[in-house]
Amino acid sequence: MDIKAYREADYDIDHMFIERWSPRSFQEKEIPEEDLMSVFEAARWAPSSMNMQPWRFIVAQTEEDREKFHSFVMDGNLKWCEKAPVLALIISDKEAATHAFDSGAAWGYLSLQARKKGLITHAMGGFYKDKAREALGIPEAYEVQALVAIGYQDEKEKLSEDMQKREEPSDRRPVDETVMEGKFRT
Repeated sequence: MDIKAYREADYDIDHMFIERWSPRSFQEKEIPEEDLMSVFEAARWAPSSMNMQPWRFIVAQTEEDREKFHSFVMDGNLKWCEKAPVLALIISDKEAATHAFDSGAAWGYLSLQARKKGLITHAMGGFYKDKAREALGIPEAYEVQALVAIGYQDEKEKLSEDMQKREEPSDRRPVDETVMEGKFRT
C-alpha cells in the first residue's frame, strides 16, 4: 500500500509514525512468542508518572481464551477481530493519578513496536467493559481501558463489503489546528 496516497506529515518525522494505522483484516496466523513479547517489552518502557507503570495487559492467544474475550466484544468489532490471533485487554491501576494517560503511552509504544515487527494492531473501545471485568476477574482497583487486536495484515477483500470501504489509513488534522500558543482557541 502506498501510504503517501493517504498520509503526509507536515513536519519531518520518522516514517514509522505515518505507516502505523489500524487495519481490520487479520490473517489467522500465530505470532511467534518472541515477536509478541517484544511488543509488550516495548510497552514496558513507556514513561509513567512517578514510574508507577499502572498498565497491565491480559492476553488471549489460545482459542479458548479468545472465545472468552469474544464474549464481551460488540458485534461491529467482533465480525473482524475474531480472526486476530491475539487480543490484549489494557487495564490500569487506578491508584496512579495519571493511570489512563500513562496506559495510553504504553499502548503507543506497543503499537509502534508491533509495526516494526511486521504486525498490525487495532485498538477498540467497542466492547462491554463490565462483561470483560466479570469474565476475566478484574478487581475494581483496575480500570478497563481498551481492547487491542494484534496480528498480521490480510487482504481487505476478505472483509465484509462495508468494512472494505473503511480499510485504509486515516489522515490527521494539521498540526496548526492541534497546537495552541499561549491560550485555548478553536
